[in-house]
Amino acid sequence: MVSADSVTHRFVELNGISIFYREAGPPNAPTVLLPHGYPCSSYEFRNFMPFLADRYRLIAPDFPGCGYSDTPDDFAYNFDGYADFLDRFTSRLGVDRFALYLHDFGSQIGLRLAIRRPDRIAALIIQNGDIYEDEMGPKYASLQQYFRNPTPEGRVKLGEAVSEEGYRDEYLNDVRSELAERISPDLWKLHWSLTTPRRREIFIGLIAGLRENIAWFPRYQSYLRDHQPPTLIVWGPQDGFMPEASARAYRRDLPNAELHLLDGGHWLLETNLPEVVSLTRGFLSRIEPIAR
Repeated sequence: MVSADSVTHRFVELNGISIFYREAGPPNAPTVLLPHGYPCSSYEFRNFMPFLADRYRLIAPDFPGCGYSDTPDDFAYNFDGYADFLDRFTSRLGVDRFALYLHDFGSQIGLRLAIRRPDRIAALIIQNGDIYEDEMGPKYASLQQYFRNPTPEGRVKLGEAVSEEGYRDEYLNDVRSELAERISPDLWKLHWSLTTPRRREIFIGLIAGLRENIAWFPRYQSYLRDHQPPTLIVWGPQDGFMPEASARAYRRDLPNAELHLLDGGHWLLETNLPEVVSLTRGFLSRIEPIAR
């Protein structure tokens, strides 16, 4: 492990937008791109990055409208818009090829980038990011009801989740009580403090947009089938949105993927960090050299 102060905190201007990102590791090392999930930011990877920084270059941006990045009026706040952002962001930093960490809604954003730029993807690390509609967990029930009947009243109901209490529920999810004690309130307190009224509307739109994103699931699966990228799956089954079956479904299209079910939930980097680090280091070392 490299010390935690090896992680740098930087801003870069991208088409007039100020983007915050965390970076660690040698600039000429194989790169791991870390797009975050909802309702989080690059803060999600703050503890993970130092453990790989001796051997890899790790880059974790805050999406526009999230964390410490700008919230421009003219940005497309949808899955395509974020995939385009990742494409431009990595090009701006001179990163042509990378291993891609897929978690939460970052998994679908990352896979849209992979579909566009398959030559840039050296490997995948998948952690609780679902792309199989038939294996979605019970916590999706209220969302699926809205998708079937997307009324204005239903959208208002969706908005109840974009609150400090809603964020708390997202982070604690279905983990056992002794694991929940490892998840710091800093996560929902910090991210709620950064949720302006404008950002709240953006997040409600993203949640509503999951309906369109589910229609993309077969495309994500086709990419995996066609390209067979080296893949590590680390999964916390204590997840009401993405249970164990959601992880095992990846084997339909990636029969050679490494699959590890850990004793945790949706936010493994909070509850099972040493295990994820060990599995990731082992996986990356076995597939080296991944192109820079």
